[in-house]
Amino acid sequence: GGSLTKLAYYSTVQHKVARVRSFDHSGKDIEHEPLYEISVQEEITARLHFIKFENTYIETCLDFIKDHLVNTETKVIKATGGGAYKFKDLIEKKLGLKVDKEDVMTCLIKGCNFVLKNIPHEVFAYQKDSDTEFRFQTNHPNIFPYLLVNIGSGVSIVKVETEDQFEWIGGSSIGGGTFWGLGALLTKTKKFDELLQLASKGQHTNVDMLVKDVYGGAYQTLGLSGNLIASSFGKSTTADKEFSKEDMAKSLLHMISNDIGQLACLYAKLHNLDKIYFGGFFIRGHPVTMRTITYSINFFSKGEVQALFLRHEGYLGAIGAFLKGAEQDNPNQYSWGENYAGSSGLMSTSPDVFPMQRTRSGTFDMFEMDRLERPLVNLPLLKDPSTYIPDTVDLTDDAMARKYWLTCFEEALDGVAKRAAASQPDSIDASERAEKFRQKYWNKLQTLRQQPFAYGTLTVRSLLDTREHCLNEFNFPDPYSKVKQKENGIALKCFQSVIESLDSLGWEERQFALVKGLLAGNVFDWGAKAVSDVLESEPQFGFEEAKSKLQERPWLEDSYSQWLERLKEGPPHKCALIFADNSGIDIILGVFPFVRELLSRGTEVILACNSGPALNDVTYSESLIVTERIAAMDPVIQSALREEKLLLVQTGSSSPCLDLSRLDKGLAVLVRERETDLVIIEGMGRAIHTNYYAALKCESLKLAVIKNSWLADRLGGKIFSVIFKYEVPCK
Repeated sequence: GGSLTKLAYYSTVQHKVARVRSFDHSGKDIEHEPLYEISVQEEITARLHFIKFENTYIETCLDFIKDHLVNTETKVIKATGGGAYKFKDLIEKKLGLKVDKEDVMTCLIKGCNFVLKNIPHEVFAYQKDSDTEFRFQTNHPNIFPYLLVNIGSGVSIVKVETEDQFEWIGGSSIGGGTFWGLGALLTKTKKFDELLQLASKGQHTNVDMLVKDVYGGAYQTLGLSGNLIASSFGKSTTADKEFSKEDMAKSLLHMISNDIGQLACLYAKLHNLDKIYFGGFFIRGHPVTMRTITYSINFFSKGEVQALFLRHEGYLGAIGAFLKGAEQDNPNQYSWGENYAGSSGLMSTSPDVFPMQRTRSGTFDMFEMDRLERPLVNLPLLKDPSTYIPDTVDLTDDAMARKYWLTCFEEALDGVAKRAAASQPDSIDASERAEKFRQKYWNKLQTLRQQPFAYGTLTVRSLLDTREHCLNEFNFPDPYSKVKQKENGIALKCFQSVIESLDSLGWEERQFALVKGLLAGNVFDWGAKAVSDVLESEPQFGFEEAKSKLQERPWLEDSYSQWLERLKEGPPHKCALIFADNSGIDIILGVFPFVRELLSRGTEVILACNSGPALNDVTYSESLIVTERIAAMDPVIQSALREEKLLLVQTGSSSPCLDLSRLDKGLAVLVRERETDLVIIEGMGRAIHTNYYAALKCESLKLAVIKNSWLADRLGGKIFSVIFKYEVPCK
C-alpha cells in the first residue's frame, strides 16, 4: 500500500490436545479403576498470520520474511497494491524470489468476502458521541450482494454479487488523493495523518456557507436545516480575512466526504443494495473520516442505509493475495476463527486512549486466524438467521455489566492459573506456563477495560473464549480433564439407582423429577465461582444436595405447566436435539434420564456435545465413553444406540457458550434428515449468556440454574434461581 505493508502467511502450529480413550477392561477389576485414560498428544493445526509494517521499515519486513518464511521450495511471492510495483526490484533482489503481481480489486474483494464469512463481528458502524465509538453488526449468513466503496487516491465503487462475480460500477477522481493534494496546497502540510489531525480541530462553519447564511434560517419549503452546508468554502469569496489551516482542512474533509457519500448512496439506490462497506487509506480507522462518511450516508439516504466499516479493512488486499496464491489448497472450503490470544484487536481511535498506539498509523498490528477442523454452518432451525444474535447482553453498550464481568474474570484468574498448573503435575514448566497465561489474559482484560470493542462486541462469551484461547496458547488444552474423569466415574455409579427411583414414580411425578434432576445436574459447573467454592470445600456435595439448593416453584422463569400439558396432550416429538453442558452428574444423572424418557415416548434424540474442551463441559469424545457405559447398564439406551434412535454428534465448538450460527455441518445435516422438532438447550452459558432470546422454528426448552448472584439480581431473582423456558413458535 501507499504507507503500510501488510504481510499474510500460513504456518502450522503444534498444539497439545487432551485425548480420552476407553480402557480395555477385559478381566480387570473395573470398580476401582478410572473410567477412561487421558493422554496429552501433539496435534498440528493450520494458522493464518497477518502482520503490518510501515513502509519506512520495508527492509525490516523483508528481513522478517527472509529469516522466517522463505524456504528452498519458495519460488514466488504474491504481491498486490501500489507497492507491488514500487518495491518489486527490492523484494526480488533481497529475497531471491519472483514477485507475482495480483490484481488489486480482485484481492480486495477476495479478502473482504473471507473476513465477512469467517469473522462474525467484522462489520461496525461508527458512532461519534456514544459510550463506545464502534457498534458491531452480526454478519448475515448470506453476505451477498454488497457495495464496496474503496477510497484511495480516487474512489472505486464495486458491486459484489458472488464469491467470484463483481463489477466496477462507478467511481470518482475526487477521493483521498484530492483531500491530501488540495490539503497540502491549502495548509502546506504534506503528511496525510497530520492533515486529518488539523481537520479534527477545525470548525468548518468558519469557511463554509450554510443554508442559514443564505436564507437567514432553515429553508422550510425544501425541508433544509439552517446548519446544512450550502456552499463548501463559500465564505472565502466574501470574507476579507485569513482562514486557519484547521478550518480549511475541516471544510475540505466535509466537501469530499459528502461528495463520496452522495455518490455511494445513488449507486446503492440504482442497484437496490442496502449494504455499503467503506475501505481504503482515506478510512483506515480514522474517526474523523468515518464520522463524516457516516453523516453523509445517513443524510443522503434519509437514514435508510448505514455506512459500514470493517475491523480488518487494512488487511483485505493481503488476505486476497494470499488466497490467490493458496488456491490449490482451497482455503475457502474450511471455516476459520479468529485467535484472540494472538490478535492485537481494534485500537481506539480517540486520541486520549492509548495515545502511543496512534503514532503508528492504522488500526492494529497483528491478527491471527485458526483453521477449524470442520466447516461451520447455521442451525437449520433458526427462525431468521439474518437477525439471530447469540449473546444476551452486549457489554460494549452496558457499562455497569461490563465493569462487573471484567472484575469477575480478573478475580477468577489466579484460580484458573492454579488449576491449569495443577492439571499437569508431571510437567516441569507447568507453573511457568501458567504464569505466562495469567499475564497474557490479565493484559487482554486491561485492554478490554480501555477498548471494549477491540475484538468486536464484548460479551461474556467473548471473555470466556479469549480465556480458552490463552490457555491453549500456553499448552493447557484441558485443565479440568482429571476433574471430569473423576466426576464421570462417580456419577456412573449412581446411574442405576437414580433410574430405579424415577421408574418407581407415577407418570406426572416422574416428569417433574426428571426436570428437577436436569436442573440439579446443571448446578455442577466449575465455571461458576459460587459452585466451585462449594465443590472445593465440600467434596461430598452431591446430586441430592444440589436438588435442595434449587429455588422452589414458581421459578424465576416458569413455563413448566405448559411443558407438562404439551407432553400430556400432544403427540410425541419426532426428534429432539439436546445441547449438553457439564460432565459428571449433569450429563449422566440429569441429561441421560431425560433422554431415556424421550426415547421411551418414541422420540429420537440427537445429543450434541462440544468438539473441544472448555471448563468442565462434556466433550464429544467423553460422551461416547459415558454413553457406552450407560448402555451396558440400561437396555433402553442400548437399543436406541443400536437402532440409531440415539445419535451422538459434536457441535463444532470449544466454548462454554453456544453460537447457533456456527455449528458443525454434520450436525446441521442430521437435524434436517431427522426432521427435528424440539431443541433443548441447558446451562447458564448456552441458555442464559447466549440464546436466551433466540427464536427457533420449532418448540424449544431453555433451562438453567443461575449460579451468579449479580446475574440473578439483574434478572430479578436470587442465586440458584431456576430458568425453565418452554417456547412454541408462532404459526
